[in-house]
Amino acid sequence: MGVSGSGKTTVGRLLSEELGWKFYEGDDFHPSANVQKMRRAIPLDDTDRKPWLDILRNLIRTCLEQGDSAVLACSALKKSYREFLRIDERVVFVYLKGNYEIIRQRLRGRPGHFMKPDLLDSQFEALEEPEAAMCVDVSASPHKIVQSIKNHLRL
Repeated sequence: MGVSGSGKTTVGRLLSEELGWKFYEGDDFHPSANVQKMRRAIPLDDTDRKPWLDILRNLIRTCLEQGDSAVLACSALKKSYREFLRIDERVVFVYLKGNYEIIRQRLRGRPGHFMKPDLLDSQFEALEEPEAAMCVDVSASPHKIVQSIKNHLRL
C-alpha cells in the first residue's frame, strides 16, 4: 500500500514472482468512471472508492477461501479502507513510504498512466499512515525492498 508512484506494482510483481504467488494490480479493478476522473486529474472521494474497495475485498476473500497466497498492490490510503480490506489476520499490509519529492519525480517518469502527477497532493492529503503495517522506505531498490518484506514475513 501507499500513494501512487511509491512502487506498489514494481515491488508487488517482484515479490509475487519470488514467492510464486498470484499478483493482482488494484488499479485494474477500478470502475471506468474512476479511471476517467483520474485521467482528468479529479481526485477520487470515498464514494468513488467504495465500489472499488468492495471488489478488492471480494478478491481477498476469494483468495483466502481458496487458500491462495497473493500479493495485491493497492493504495489503501485510509485506515478505514485497510480495516475494510483486512478480513482476518492473514491479510498483511506493507506500507511503501516515500517523501513527496521522490514520489513526484517517479510520477513524472510515467507517461501515459492515468494517475496524473497533479493528483499527488490529494493522495498525500488522504494518506493516513498505518500503525499496523510493515513500513518500508521506497528509496531502497525494489529488490532490497522485496528482501526486507520477505525477512519481515519470514518467507
